[in-house]
Amino acid sequence: METGTGDDGRMSARPRAMVKPLVILFVAVALVMGGIYGWHLFVAKKFIGPMLKAMATAPQTVSTVIAVSTRWQAQTQALGSLRAVRGADLAAQAAGVVDKIHIESGTDVAAGTVLLTLKPNDDPAKLAQLEAQAELAAITYKRDQEQLAAQAISQATVDADASSLKSARAQVAAQQALIEEKTVRAPFAGRLGIRQVDEGQYLAAGTTVVTLQAPDPIYIDYYVPQQTLSTMTVGEPVSATVDTYPGVTFSGKIVSINSKVDTASRNVQARASFANADRRLIPGMYANVRIDNGAATPQITLPQAAITYNPFGDTVYVVQKNGTVLQRFVQLGDTRGDQVAVKSGVAVGDEIVTAGQMKLRNGAAIHVNNQVVPSNDLNPTPPNE
Repeated sequence: METGTGDDGRMSARPRAMVKPLVILFVAVALVMGGIYGWHLFVAKKFIGPMLKAMATAPQTVSTVIAVSTRWQAQTQALGSLRAVRGADLAAQAAGVVDKIHIESGTDVAAGTVLLTLKPNDDPAKLAQLEAQAELAAITYKRDQEQLAAQAISQATVDADASSLKSARAQVAAQQALIEEKTVRAPFAGRLGIRQVDEGQYLAAGTTVVTLQAPDPIYIDYYVPQQTLSTMTVGEPVSATVDTYPGVTFSGKIVSINSKVDTASRNVQARASFANADRRLIPGMYANVRIDNGAATPQITLPQAAITYNPFGDTVYVVQKNGTVLQRFVQLGDTRGDQVAVKSGVAVGDEIVTAGQMKLRNGAAIHVNNQVVPSNDLNPTPPNE
């Protein structure tokens, strides 16, 4: 019996011969991949892990402040406009050409001072004519009374002449009023502004000639929310500042409160009076008004920068004795300048983080550096450039 290999035997031997190199290749790849994976594990455990752990536990630099109790005066702030206690834009009631100007711009005048007159034209002549007619009517009426006593005329004639006399006198008064309308007088004592007309200029009725202001005392009108009505009373002290005089505070008092609340803004208008003998305050200025609400009370205060405001509640970071921080929820009150009153959540003497909160979490270690701290001013003002 003969043995041998045919075509089928040669074809089946070739795949078997290729298995060994493939196995070797797979083993080599597995060894390489395992080595790389093992190297990464070694590096992560030996170097990266300790480094990240050290970074996580490194103290974070923050600034802090000690919570203290201060006398807290609740205040309402508002923007107001200054206006004179008496002020008016003066104008002639009648039309005409300016005949004479009797004043200079910026001077003080007394009540009744003649400021300007218009050309009278024929008005004085008409007045003289009417006065002559009134005088004749008076003579006629007197003669009628004498004749009536002698029963020389009827009562009807006397009554008609009496009416004519009254009519003549009324026409005289009307003409005198017309002449007076061409004279502009100061209705009250005050300081004049800049005159707006010149001699020879034609003026229509109602054209402003000059402004007259009585600036001492001076009013500040301002609006405050309706919630302040419960604490605001007439006679209450008010302070105000204007940009014209940096660092100067003017003191006054509330003299009136409007009898209704504006339905559009729900604000109420109030008026405060300020002494202005030196006339530094001028009508038309705007002012920052501060109103003290009620009596001052002790409150724990913090810089507003110490508060982390969140939709779920406001928080602060309190420094613990072991050099770590604890996040605590707080209930806040009113603000005043850079400060905010804390109703609960902080006790007097607590050390509170004021800067660097974004890097912190509960239990985080800190390093305190107070060389640069947030502003904590009751009345902050921008620096002068």
